[in-house]
Amino acid sequence: MQPLTTPDGRYIVVRGRLWRASNPNLSDTERSALVHALSSARRDVKAALRQQDRASLAAARNAVHQAKVALGERGAPWWKDGAKDFNRHMIKNSPYAQWYEEVTAAS
Repeated sequence: MQPLTTPDGRYIVVRGRLWRASNPNLSDTERSALVHALSSARRDVKAALRQQDRASLAAARNAVHQAKVALGERGAPWWKDGAKDFNRHMIKNSPYAQWYEEVTAAS
C-alpha cells in the first residue's frame, strides 16, 4: 500500500505525521542505487545491534543517514522555492491540515 502523499509531492503522511518524500528529480538508476544502499545500511544496523558492536553500529547509522540525505529525505530540502520544511511535523500543525481533513473524511 502506497503512503498518502501531499498534493505538492513533498511529503508522505504516516500516522498523522509528515515525512519528507524522496527527491522526484533523481533518475531511476540513482534512486535504485540509493534505496539499495539504504536497505544494506539498515541490515548493517540490525546486525551491529545484535552483535552489540558500537563502532559498527555508528558506521551503519551514518550510512543510513547518508543514504537518506542523498535521497532527499534528510538534510536540506530538495525543493528550491524557499518554502518551509515541515518534515516530522504533525500534519494537524501544518499548512496541509485542511487538505488532510478533506482527504481522510472522503475515505
